[in-house]
Amino acid sequence: VEEVRCSAELPIDLFGENHVQELVEKTDAGAYNGKPGHFIGHLQTNKVNKVVGRAALIQSVDSTRLLDKIDTAAARLVQDILVEINIGEETSKSGVDADSLFPLLEAAAAKENLRLRGLMAIPPADADDNETRRFFARMRELLAKADAQHYDRAQMDILSMGMSHDYAAAIAEGATIVRVGTAIYGARDYSKKA
Repeated sequence: VEEVRCSAELPIDLFGENHVQELVEKTDAGAYNGKPGHFIGHLQTNKVNKVVGRAALIQSVDSTRLLDKIDTAAARLVQDILVEINIGEETSKSGVDADSLFPLLEAAAAKENLRLRGLMAIPPADADDNETRRFFARMRELLAKADAQHYDRAQMDILSMGMSHDYAAAIAEGATIVRVGTAIYGARDYSKKA
């Protein structure tokens, strides 16, 4: 919390959290200093109530079941969301496959308490630079195609992709949000977790 609170005094636009408990702890402590906090990790349906209203943007929506839970939890507000795409079709990652994207976008746009803002993806870690660039280009194409659908209650203006090791290529392909926590804070040491 203290490290993030100090960071929030710097010209950092927003913060992202992979774990619900860390988002809760930092928002409750005011660690973001009024700057937006996004939820970028896999969100389980039983933890939706802890995230809706705390996260300015949920970047990892990947199912109609999750859409339904978020919509119900957001009954008195509008929750911004991104749809996560499993762009590399990896069995170990969450996210919707490209073939299922448009039905999920349609379902999201039909929810009264949600505002669809765009797409998010994490390409395979073992992809080479050229493959990664192709994945990013594919994401840009999918966002443009989704934007052309003119969904209700949608503002398809966010493309969240690229991390500390590949953010430059992501920006070159149209990323509007990059996730560079490792470059700023160093690699996470999960061995300290209880």
